[in-house]
Amino acid sequence: MNFLNAFKISEIRNKILVIAGLLIAFRAMAAIPLPGIDLIRLRELFSSNQLLGFLNIFSGGALDNLSIVMLGVGPYITATIVMQLLTMIFPALKAMYYEEGALGRAKFNRYSIYLTVPLAALQSYGFLNLLNQQGVFTNFSLFNVLTMVIVATAGSMILVWLGNIITQQKIGNGVSLIIFAGIVAGIPQAVQAGILSYDPSIITTYIAFAVLAVIIVAGVVFVTEGERKIPVSYAKRIRGMRMYGGAASYLPLRVNQAGVIPIIFAISILLFPQFLAQISAIISRDFSVTFNEWVNYFFNNQIIYGLVYFVLVVVFTYFYTAVTFDPKEIAKNLQQAGGFVPGIRPGEPTADFLSKVLNRITLFGAIFLGVIAVLPNITQIITGIQRLAIGGTALLIVVSVALETMRQIEGQLAIREYDF
Repeated sequence: MNFLNAFKISEIRNKILVIAGLLIAFRAMAAIPLPGIDLIRLRELFSSNQLLGFLNIFSGGALDNLSIVMLGVGPYITATIVMQLLTMIFPALKAMYYEEGALGRAKFNRYSIYLTVPLAALQSYGFLNLLNQQGVFTNFSLFNVLTMVIVATAGSMILVWLGNIITQQKIGNGVSLIIFAGIVAGIPQAVQAGILSYDPSIITTYIAFAVLAVIIVAGVVFVTEGERKIPVSYAKRIRGMRMYGGAASYLPLRVNQAGVIPIIFAISILLFPQFLAQISAIISRDFSVTFNEWVNYFFNNQIIYGLVYFVLVVVFTYFYTAVTFDPKEIAKNLQQAGGFVPGIRPGEPTADFLSKVLNRITLFGAIFLGVIAVLPNITQIITGIQRLAIGGTALLIVVSVALETMRQIEGQLAIREYDF
């Protein structure tokens, strides 16, 4: 209802139309493939490689046909992750991001964009070289490689630019909406594939699959919205003739504090052996063949692959939560503002309390993310049907982005004192 009410206000309606136009432009670019590609071989490769399917999700659905924006916003996401990790090493970057306010974060984001350019070039070359080993390209001369790398890098930067414009509309995050648009655009194709693979003899399996999908959607909404509210009180202070403080509030600690970033981390680690196997051919072809056999065995074994993937997601959930949420910094800010958690002394005891609570709820969030990540493996192992798999990662992204966008629309309506 709030979404429909937003169209009654011209300013919000114009913002929504601008976002829709930019997303349509993105999908138009995603339909333009790079030259010299064997599309049949490319589709076979994507259908047989689950990790490439994950990468296609985070590219916004622009990778499966090697479009001019095939990298999507992946390099920018990687650059942002690298910059956030660097805040743990360089105090100046940490101060810029956490202490300098909006101006510092704008500068931090600008540095991330600068880093995106070389990362996009390296990722495009490495990925194109990997696909060439699989016989995807009909012409892989030096000139064509340089052309494709430049085009792919430029395409990625264009999407970063479009994402920033979308974010400036203050109705959803631009990068998330680009990924969201790519996933939604692939729904008709997924439905068609499901219809073509329909088998009346396993109708019970299809019914169970549909029920499980509804339960998972409800679970994703529940965990995404879940939070632990830490009560916070503020001491009364007198300045001049006025009294400040004395109010009560709360500090929300989200169950899924890290979002889908741990899954991106885990995918990057799982992809590394494949790239290493390709590069090792430069040193020794025999070693490369042996290494490739081990890598293929690992990825073809659903149980081993699923267990490693699950563990990586859980570990990276704790790691990324520790990077983005510093209990000591939060406790320090509360103390400076005259706030305290009832029953807990300000300062170090508050930091220890927040850390203890965060570790407990992060455990549930980490297990949830791990299960979501390996859902396709679980459904394929249970049903034995390759096409019958719930894309947990894509589902998590779609639900999270939809909820966040609706929150921002409600915020826009509230600012304009619209009665909704």
